[in-house]
Amino acid sequence: METVPKPGSRVPPKKDKLQGKKKKPRRYWEEETTPTAAEASPGPPRKRKRNRELRPQKPKNTHSTKKSRISKKPQVPKKPRERRSPGPQRSLSGAQDPFAGPAPVPVEVVQKFCRIDKSKKLPRSETKIRSQLEAAEAQEEEISVKAARSELLLAEEPGFLEGEDGEDTAKICQADIVEAVDIASAAKHFDLNLRQFGPYRLNYSRTGRHLAFGGRRGHVAALDWVTKKLMCEINVMEAVRDIRFLHSEALLAVAQNCWLHIYDNQGIELHCIRRCDRITRLEFLPFHFLLATASETGFLTYLDVSVGKIVAALNARAGRLDVMTQNPYNGVIQLGHSNGTVSLWSPAMKEPLAKILCHRGGVRAVAVDSTGTHMATSGLDHQLKIFDLRGTFQPLSARTLPQGAGHLAFSQRGLLAAGMGDVVNIWAGQGKASPPSLEQPYLTHRLSGHVHGLQFCPFEDVLGVGHSGGITSMLVPGAAEPNFDGLESNPYRSRKQRQEWEVKALLEKVPAELICLDPRALAEVDVISLEQEKKERLERLGYDPDTKPPFQPKPKRKGRSSTASLVKRKRKVMDEEHRDRVRQSLEQQLQKQEKAKPVGARPSALDRFVR
Repeated sequence: METVPKPGSRVPPKKDKLQGKKKKPRRYWEEETTPTAAEASPGPPRKRKRNRELRPQKPKNTHSTKKSRISKKPQVPKKPRERRSPGPQRSLSGAQDPFAGPAPVPVEVVQKFCRIDKSKKLPRSETKIRSQLEAAEAQEEEISVKAARSELLLAEEPGFLEGEDGEDTAKICQADIVEAVDIASAAKHFDLNLRQFGPYRLNYSRTGRHLAFGGRRGHVAALDWVTKKLMCEINVMEAVRDIRFLHSEALLAVAQNCWLHIYDNQGIELHCIRRCDRITRLEFLPFHFLLATASETGFLTYLDVSVGKIVAALNARAGRLDVMTQNPYNGVIQLGHSNGTVSLWSPAMKEPLAKILCHRGGVRAVAVDSTGTHMATSGLDHQLKIFDLRGTFQPLSARTLPQGAGHLAFSQRGLLAAGMGDVVNIWAGQGKASPPSLEQPYLTHRLSGHVHGLQFCPFEDVLGVGHSGGITSMLVPGAAEPNFDGLESNPYRSRKQRQEWEVKALLEKVPAELICLDPRALAEVDVISLEQEKKERLERLGYDPDTKPPFQPKPKRKGRSSTASLVKRKRKVMDEEHRDRVRQSLEQQLQKQEKAKPVGARPSALDRFVR
């Protein structure tokens, strides 16, 4: 007979309790201990005796089985916790930090990045609006402090040129500068001999990495001038008057003899815009995606390249337009005319925003610095003038040149270059925001042909000159900003980064209607217009509707507080108040008419029709 196995017989046997526990590995910081005789002897583990004497025993209540909710112990008030004063911070090693807290930032550096004008007091407004304004100011101050701290990360410093023992820097030629600088900087100086298709106009991209130039006889080319890699080279078989990069180096606008043409970086024609004809000058506004064109017919045209539509076509009524530049601070286009005036234009206005009388003769060239505070002009009277654009439009300095400057250009740090025939003169100032000093030139260079175009390269100490003999790249120490913003103008960005930047730039596109002389006024309240509208409203209605708060009916019961009944009661009260105000205004008018009547005049039968 088979017997049924007992339950639990197949369970593996338990380990012997007498088996010793595993010994923990000894760490290198622990001391080695030798076990005592009592610890080394094997045996079952002894149970620890609980110390019952230390624990208070609960009294047994034999009378009641329910627990009382009210505690019989006396309530002892808890002592408030004392906040410990934050002492000096200590590291993991226990050492005290001698420089606790954030590092102090100089006030001058913070003011450099501060955008708040603390001279203006906050307006008297509601508590909620005032708290929002104060929070915005605090946030701006915090951002300016962070920007001042991050300035330590900008390792590059602007260059400079100094003569030995009072030597005039204008006598230092380009060959001496090339010998003194390193190999990488010396490679940035070069000459392109292109006499067959000159004279040339040139333009640098916003990143400063690419160069495009076009000759009067149809030669158009674009290249990476740092690596000297040619992107495209074509001949349009037509006169080229001006050339400009659009928002990136992938698109190129060329003002040809008849119409405006758009090419890509491979030299393939993408668009031919026939509404823009006989163009002489081009300017591109990067934050508004607007291409401004000046024509022989006297029209200033704004083309939105993001949608391909003409935003505005303005008639300047000043004849041929061949002098044009832009203000990079506010996007205003400035045109020079043959009567010696410079007009400032915005696509939102059909008339110029301002007109400045600069010269006795015609204006030959206009340039505005990167801060938008100074404007340089040259005319047929051989005068070179610096104007203040901060509302006064007054000349700050002037200089008579042996030859009138035909082309002007400002650098990122405020250097002014002027092309006079085959000579290029450069003047320097005290800093970025100060006007250049016209007493003594900073550098001078003679070319192999007459100058037809000037532009400083962004983020590089290089001046590009287009002349009748080709293209010349000059070294100008201290001309450009040494540090660039990698999120805005990155000369080392890849194709994927450029595409992502284009999408963000389109999302942040500024409307053309916001171009004005003072962009800071966009965030302020126009008090004068607000008061004028209020006055017109008061004259139209006969009373001020904002003097008394609107009527709010009290809720009623038994279904009489429905939405329709509340609206009906509001309308009824409003109509009654309107009748009373109109009646009062009519009585006041009648009283004024009675006072205006001459005393002792005979009544007439027609007085009944007078109201």
